[in-house]
Amino acid sequence: MGQRTALYAAQLAAGAKMIDFVGWDMPVLFAGPQGGILAEHRAVRTAAGVFDLGHMGRVGFDGPGAVGFLERCCTRKLSDLALGQVRYALVLAEDGTVEDDILVSRESESRFHVVVNGVNREKLLAIWSAMKPAELTIRDLTAEQAMFAVQGPEALDLLAGLGLDGRTLRSYRMVDATWNGVPVRISRTGYTGEDGAELFLPAGSVEALWQAVVAAGGVPCGLGARDTLRLEAAMPLYGHELDRTVTPIEAGLAFAVRAEGGFIGAGPVLDQLEHGASRKLVGLVVPERRVPRQGYPVLAGDRQVGVITSGTLSPTLNAAIAMALVERAAIDAGTALTVDVRGTRCAATLTPLPFYRRPR
Repeated sequence: MGQRTALYAAQLAAGAKMIDFVGWDMPVLFAGPQGGILAEHRAVRTAAGVFDLGHMGRVGFDGPGAVGFLERCCTRKLSDLALGQVRYALVLAEDGTVEDDILVSRESESRFHVVVNGVNREKLLAIWSAMKPAELTIRDLTAEQAMFAVQGPEALDLLAGLGLDGRTLRSYRMVDATWNGVPVRISRTGYTGEDGAELFLPAGSVEALWQAVVAAGGVPCGLGARDTLRLEAAMPLYGHELDRTVTPIEAGLAFAVRAEGGFIGAGPVLDQLEHGASRKLVGLVVPERRVPRQGYPVLAGDRQVGVITSGTLSPTLNAAIAMALVERAAIDAGTALTVDVRGTRCAATLTPLPFYRRPR
């Protein structure tokens, strides 16, 4: 039995099929008329879906040295982060490869809230605790603070109907509100390519709010739909597009790297930023609808020039899509690419990322 989030029982009662995910019992899909990966995916693209994110790590930083410490630990500038602003960043090893990707929110001049991937929470806490200055307090909030997301074109209106109105927030901004006397943070962020919000609140109160969101029309969604949605939107997933073998520049995340450096791993990354990396994350479409999975070789003729990092059958595009790390020389040369799908060579067409953009 894995770790369980505060929404485990409620989701099980709603028909969740649970699987082990990085040591947590998490829903992969829900049974019932609105359930299944395809139905859940479409609910998010057309209405509103609800995702338990309790397995993600939440960490608080408080102290006069918080800004400088976090800027040393991650790739983004944070000193200009406004109160209530959220910023995507990367934590790197000394060799410039990725330890994790994170979201940093500024709560006050000296207090920050950081969301990390669940698989990396203990690793990052150990790294940060070993190097923090004495005046900085680092708190693991994961057990006491729940997190879930409401995503889709109707998500913000649904939440506003419950008294949690984040419609005036700009993207990557957050605000603290209350619901039935419970403090709730509304963060206009997400991982689906759609508009919506991620909500943070005390773990003991999350089931009541989750039930209210579902009763108002939010469709419970599992990890299956989360993966197809994020892949259509070309959002990287740690363990697939990001890990200790990949740099931010290779992963197409140069926007998340501050050019002046000053962060752990800056040397190799800034060199790639100036001179280019030998590999590039690209989008591929396989017309034969054979799904290329993580680890499948990408070939130019008989030579392997890359590897699939994520692949799926896109419900929105009705096509097999994938992201892959491919040698830049092969891309620049316009070489025809194929993917070895379980022994079958399948033609693959380079496609600009993301595969899907929501209508504005």
